Amino acid sequence: MKTTRTATGRTYRAYFWEEITSEWGASAEQRSAAQSRPAVGVERGLRALRDGLGREPGTVAGMRYLHRVELTDAARSSDVLPRAYLAEHAALTLFGLHQSGMARPAHRPGVGLGTACRALRAQLAADAAAGSGRRLTLADEHRVAAAVTRRLTAAATALDLDELVHHLRGLVPLLRQADIGLDYTRLHRDLCDWLTPHHGRVLRAWGLQYTAPLTPEGEAQVLGRDAEGWYWAGFDPKRAEAGAELAAARSGLGREAGTVPALWTFYRTRMGSELRTKGALTRDLSAEHAALSLFGLHQQGRSKVMHAPGVSPGTACRLLLARNDGDRTALENRLGALLTSLDSDELAHQLRSLVPLLRQADIGLDYTLVRRALRDWDDPKRPQAQSRLRSGWDRDFRREAVQQP
Repeated sequence: MKTTRTATGRTYRAYFWEEITSEWGASAEQRSAAQSRPAVGVERGLRALRDGLGREPGTVAGMRYLHRVELTDAARSSDVLPRAYLAEHAALTLFGLHQSGMARPAHRPGVGLGTACRALRAQLAADAAAGSGRRLTLADEHRVAAAVTRRLTAAATALDLDELVHHLRGLVPLLRQADIGLDYTRLHRDLCDWLTPHHGRVLRAWGLQYTAPLTPEGEAQVLGRDAEGWYWAGFDPKRAEAGAELAAARSGLGREAGTVPALWTFYRTRMGSELRTKGALTRDLSAEHAALSLFGLHQQGRSKVMHAPGVSPGTACRLLLARNDGDRTALENRLGALLTSLDSDELAHQLRSLVPLLRQADIGLDYTLVRRALRDWDDPKRPQAQSRLRSGWDRDFRREAVQQP
């Protein structure tokens, strides 16, 4: 019996895909295709996995010895099988579909679903360029990317495990044709975590992996843009897709960063490959997500760009008072509630109540400043940030002469 050792030193019986990858031996690059074929016993196991496609877990006799998640007597007699067993059945059948006809193991440790789809996107673009005999235009690249993005998004928005597996069954053959593998141990864990409290981590990992740079040289950049290329800074309300993008941005309101697939391609936050792979929820990502969502709300229905460099919330409130000739006390109370926010979540909530008023008065806001404030507001590493921002915004509001941008 083969075992696998974890990073903490714990050992467990290797999953079937880990076992046959180990038995397969050297990679296809080092051996001929004929030498790289799996053993007869492995072929028999793969046939059993393919027989399990679309079948109820536990009903395929040939698959029973391939499972590593053990069922207790109570689980066997229950009407509902354990989540880990259901997830393993799904991962096994997907692996059998993926491995069929491949000249090297389909299980590739470290390759998450988002990473695999990112590689698929690049491969399809390369194939399209080779087929046309010319370099692809930006529109062609976007069309190829959109095809892969739709499939990954469909999987990410699945309402239950069965729907998720259905979408993955459509994606796996594309990965197989492009000779792109997948970490099935990681996929099994993702399937176990689907619709659990860890669901957000799974989605965030897929999204961050998918939008990561393809080359190590571009690690500090995302989609060819540096840290100053925030979405709101380059927004053009005249583009045909602007309305759909703003709707996607608004869908992130009140949602955890990275859990809204429609927003994945908008993120510009720099992040190392290890954090992306883990689906880490960093302060920078959370702040950018909140700023994106607020910008989508602010820009809705406006032909003028609502990102106004240099306009702080204090300045915006001062302009709002001058524009509407309203009740100064009411506006001071609103700004006071914003300035006394205890944490970044409360700050985002207060900004969300202010933004519709600014939009109605056609007053913009510096969203790069908003992002920075949301990141720093309650950061223990920046203990002076909150008081500095409070005093600065309060001064901006009380300044007598304010020039309209």
